Amino acid sequence: MRLEPELWQALMEIGEREGKDVSSLVRKAEGDENPGGRTSAVRVFVMDYFRAAATENGHTAAGHGASKPFRAEMPERLAELPSPPLIEEARDAA
Repeated sequence: MRLEPELWQALMEIGEREGKDVSSLVRKAEGDENPGGRTSAVRVFVMDYFRAAATENGHTAAGHGASKPFRAEMPERLAELPSPPLIEEARDAA
């Protein structure tokens, strides 16, 4: 599977946060039945994970542009992962 180095790093960070190895995260992403195949499934999984953890305060602190606040819903495929503080915060905000 070919991923950009940044995506491999993000996947490893998710593994550290969730107490799972990269292989199990890839299997989880594949199980989400993404029509684009394994690589696409992993990219979507990583994006969904960090998107679910994003908060308006976090965007402001990172210096991202001001915009109309959004409320992202937790993707169902991430709901069964353990909840680190950022994910809990995203669930509470939704």
